[in-house]
Amino acid sequence: MTPFGPTCFVLVVYLSAVSSRPTGVHLRNMESFIEAVQEVEASSPGLSPLDLLRALRKTAGHDDMMTTHFLGESYNISGSEVLERAILNASSFSFFDKAIHHIVTDRGEERGVVLAPDGTTVALAPLLLGIELGLKAKLEGSSPVGIFPVTLGRRLGLTFLSLQDFPASVRLGPNGCWDDVERPKVYKLSRHATLATDAIINGGMDGLILGMELSRPAAPEPSPALSDILRGFYMFTLQEEGLDAAADHISPKRRELSKSLLESTDLHSAVMETLALVWKLEKTEWIALDTGVGKAVKDGLQEFVHKYWECPQIIPRCQWGAKPQRGTPVPLSLPLQYLYVHHTYLPSSPCLSFPNCSRNMRSMQRFHQEDRGWEDIGYRLRGLGISGTVLKWFYSYLTDRRFYVSMDTCSSKVFDINCGVPQGSILGPLLFNLYMLPLGDIIRRHGVCFHSYADDTQLYIAVSPDDEESVNVLLNCILDIKSWMAQNFLQLNQDKTEVLVIGSEDKREFVLSKLKNYKLGPLIYLI
Repeated sequence: MTPFGPTCFVLVVYLSAVSSRPTGVHLRNMESFIEAVQEVEASSPGLSPLDLLRALRKTAGHDDMMTTHFLGESYNISGSEVLERAILNASSFSFFDKAIHHIVTDRGEERGVVLAPDGTTVALAPLLLGIELGLKAKLEGSSPVGIFPVTLGRRLGLTFLSLQDFPASVRLGPNGCWDDVERPKVYKLSRHATLATDAIINGGMDGLILGMELSRPAAPEPSPALSDILRGFYMFTLQEEGLDAAADHISPKRRELSKSLLESTDLHSAVMETLALVWKLEKTEWIALDTGVGKAVKDGLQEFVHKYWECPQIIPRCQWGAKPQRGTPVPLSLPLQYLYVHHTYLPSSPCLSFPNCSRNMRSMQRFHQEDRGWEDIGYRLRGLGISGTVLKWFYSYLTDRRFYVSMDTCSSKVFDINCGVPQGSILGPLLFNLYMLPLGDIIRRHGVCFHSYADDTQLYIAVSPDDEESVNVLLNCILDIKSWMAQNFLQLNQDKTEVLVIGSEDKREFVLSKLKNYKLGPLIYLI
C-alpha cells in the first residue's frame, strides 16, 4: 500500500525466437577464453585463425586508425555473416562482447583482461592484435611491419607523453589483484591506471612474441588454430627440471623473449616514430612541437627496461592470498644494497604451477605467523631495520662455520655448524637475544608479563584463589613457548623450570593442585 492508494503491477513477458545461449557466468581466465575460441572454431570447420581474429576485432570494436593502418578494416573478411553468427551463438559470447574490449572503470576495475595460468594478468587486445599481424605477414610473405607500434609502442608513447610531469616510476602500471584466483571475475588495480597497465604490457609482449614467431618463413603451414596458438603459449606443464627444460615460447619467459626480440632495436626512435604516426593519423602533428616529448620518452623507456626486462615478474601478496602482516612493519631505506632469499619450502621439490606455488606461500606464512609467532614471512634482522652492509657482516659471521672435538691426540671428523652462535664471542649474546625476540610476541599474545635475560625467562601473573582461567592462560603460554622452542632448535629444560607460588598457605592450594597436573618442574612454596 502506497500513500496514493493500492498499486497494481502487470508483468509482461516477451518471448523471442533467438538462438539459445546458456547464461552461466564465465570466468575471466585464459582457460575459459581458449574454450570460447575453440567453441567458435568447432562451429565453423575450416575457419582460418586470421579470419577469426578479424571477426573478434570487429566484435570488440578495435578498428581504430592505427590498427586499420597496419591490419586493414576488420569487416573485410570472407564469410563474415556466418562467422559473426557463430560468435553470437557461442555460449561464451560474453568474452567476445566484453572481455576483449579494454577499459578501466571509475572504481579501478580493469576489464578486457584475463588471469593466465602463470599467475600474471594479460590484456587480450594487444595479444590478439599481435597474433593477427603475425599471421597477416605470414600470409603475404612479408615482414610483420607495425607489430611493435600495435602491441607496445603506441601505449608506451602515449603514457610517457600524458604523464611527463610525473616521476617515471608512476608512468607505467600498475598491477592489481583478482577477487578470487580460483574463480576470477573482477580485477582491481592497486592505484590509478596509466595507459600502459601491467596487463597491457604483458599482453603487448605476448602479442609481439607470438606475432613474430608466427610470421617466420619456417612457421608451420597451414597456420595452427587460434586456440592451439594460445594453448601452446599459456597452457604449459612444467617438469621437475623447471623452466630451463620447458619449451622456448611459453608465457613465464615473456620478459626474456621480448627483450631478445627488441634489444637490438633503438626503442627511443621506435616509440618516437610511433607517436609521429599517431599524430599524423589523428591530424595532431602540432603535439610534436612540445620540446619535452623526447625526454619524457627517454625517461619512460629507462623505467620500462628496468621494470619489465631487468626485474623478474613479481606476484603480489594479494594475488597468492597472503594474510595481513601482524604488527607495524618497519620501512627499509632504499635502495637496498643486498637481498638474501633463504626460504625453501619443504619438501624441497619446486612448485610447478601458480596454484601450487600460491598454496606453498600461504602454508609458509601460516607456519611463520601461527607456529613461530613471527609478524610475517620475514627475517628478524630486517625487522629490526638491519640491512645492507651490516646485514652482510652478520651473514658472513654466521655462515660457513665448522667444528670438531679433540681429546689428547685424537680428533673427530669436521662437521658443519648449521645453527647456533659461536660461544665466547662478543656478538654471541646479542645474536641470541635477537633470535629469541619472537618469544616475547608469543608471551604477549597470552597477556602474560615476563622478564628475560639471555636464556633465562621469568613469567609472572596475578591469580585469584578461584581464578582457574588465569592459570589456564599461564599453562597455555608455557605450552606455546615449548612448541616454539622445539621448532627453532631449542629445548625447554623442564629440570631447570621452577614454579614460584606467592600467597598465603590457605589460599594457594587451588593453584598448586592445578599446576601439579603438569610436568613443569619443581614447585616452590613461598608464604
